[in-house]
Amino acid sequence: MLPVDDTELYVRDAGGPGRPVVYLNGAYADQKHWKRVIAELGTDYRHITYDERARGKSKRSNDYSFDGALRDLDAVLKARGVEQPPLLVGWSFGGILAWHWTDRHPDRVAGAVIVDAFPLGLTGEAGRERIRKTFRSYRLLLPIAARLGLGARMSADQHADINIELNEIAAASVPVLGRLTRPVRFVLATGDSLGSEAGEMEEGRKVLDEVLAANPNIKLSAKVASNHSKILRNDSPAVARAVRELAVTQGHTAG
Repeated sequence: MLPVDDTELYVRDAGGPGRPVVYLNGAYADQKHWKRVIAELGTDYRHITYDERARGKSKRSNDYSFDGALRDLDAVLKARGVEQPPLLVGWSFGGILAWHWTDRHPDRVAGAVIVDAFPLGLTGEAGRERIRKTFRSYRLLLPIAARLGLGARMSADQHADINIELNEIAAASVPVLGRLTRPVRFVLATGDSLGSEAGEMEEGRKVLDEVLAANPNIKLSAKVASNHSKILRNDSPAVARAVRELAVTQGHTAG
């Protein structure tokens, strides 16, 4: 358990001399979702996972902001003594966190793998109201979702606050992605997600086309058949391949 601000984070570190890989979870997910990716990559890497505030085994907090999540990543790297620049692997919320961290700290990152996150989001009053309405409709299911590693130990409105901020940050991220100087690989899903409307996720993924065309440091590693929710479970080999691609560009080879 790692003390950070007013809370404690549950952190696991495989240790060893391999290239550090730090896994950043989906907005309400816990670290268990990375098990298949880690198994695919094997023991040649130093795998570091952790649960964000009020997710998994981490404690609650008074601050669930995106800036708080950036501070958590900084705290984990410092506490685990990660001196060699790590590869960041982020799914959904974690992907957006990964590209913002890479933008702010290019000298501290070897590269990033982004799993089905893209620079588009619901914004404005209509978008905020839609998000709040969606999470309020799930309010009775959220405690069950938290026990399954798919929700946080928060109220429906707190879940919505995180999602509203994330959508606004994602929607403003094209310039951030455009100026990244570290290598980035995207692994994209297909189809819709819980709470999205038909075709909405695919429209979001298309926004990446202009980023891929403008920044040679960013490449699409794979687009897989799984949807947003199942990509880590069903297409972990594609995520692992993207990690290996980046590791090779950084002079690290592994099985």
